[in-house]
Amino acid sequence: MDSKPDYCATDNKEKLYMETPVMYSFPLSKHAGFKVYLKLDNLQPSGSFKIRGISNMIQKGIDRGDSEHVYCASGGNAGMAAAHASKQLGIPCTIVVPQTTPEFVNERLRNLGAEVKVHGSVYDEAKKLAVELGSQPRCMLIPAFEHPDIWEGHASLINESSRQMSERPDLVITCVGGGGLLNGIVQGMRDVGWDEVPVLAMETHGANCFNAAIAAGEAVFIPAITSIAKSLGSLIVSPQTLEYYKQACPRILNEMVSDNQVIDACVRFSDDHRFLVEPACGASLAAVYSNVVKQLQDSGKLGTVKSVLVVVCGGSIVSTAVMEKWKADFGM
Repeated sequence: MDSKPDYCATDNKEKLYMETPVMYSFPLSKHAGFKVYLKLDNLQPSGSFKIRGISNMIQKGIDRGDSEHVYCASGGNAGMAAAHASKQLGIPCTIVVPQTTPEFVNERLRNLGAEVKVHGSVYDEAKKLAVELGSQPRCMLIPAFEHPDIWEGHASLINESSRQMSERPDLVITCVGGGGLLNGIVQGMRDVGWDEVPVLAMETHGANCFNAAIAAGEAVFIPAITSIAKSLGSLIVSPQTLEYYKQACPRILNEMVSDNQVIDACVRFSDDHRFLVEPACGASLAAVYSNVVKQLQDSGKLGTVKSVLVVVCGGSIVSTAVMEKWKADFGM
């Protein structure tokens, strides 16, 4: 399970993300009773998996001639990824954030050379300005998840994992928000012949647009994001994500956990592995820490599981101070 923690070149184009390692987790394996492997995309330079797809989209945009300016509406991981990629490519970048974005996040973006525009009280208002600016000639608007170039970039996560693992897993576990990561995972699994390996897509109550789409049979808006897992905070899932669910190749299972369970998972993960991750990532980890996999087996929804691959998607908006606040807020 060797990794290449450097920037690699492929097809004469520099990768702007790292090939992150797959690690066998002794603590999680002991807890679960089956082998648990971790795909550590929390080690990406931007702090999360987002740089895979977003850097791919920016590079393809440059190839098309859209190279004068990058615009992105995000006070979180998408913004950090766009800023990182733009800095490496030497392209001006503007991140539009709502007024609720913490100042330390804005400062991180500025330290990467991005211009930060604070606009509106909520994300939708910030996005409106980003769309307006990004529609200018030779400019690029970077969405958080809804674009085929982004999904194509995220698929690299599975392609790497298939080379790094000594065995094919019986289950892949990830979180799902708007669906960009899940779309990429499905595409990657098809690429490497993991079509028969099921995927467990985890959400939290209060950030469950995928679960709502499954229930309705179509992509629908949920009223609001009430969960602490703000990085899962899309009001509607990608229609392509629901289409992959219906195709059932690979089969996608969807489960929800509480905010308490995701914070518990984040805290236990930091103790077990000395990594800090956001609650969105904690949703994936809670599938093991809160025994969701075992519950699925007991109910007959999932067959024998001897090994799983958990996508540790990371998250840049976390610190020791933030983790301590979560612990205090949830009485841990």
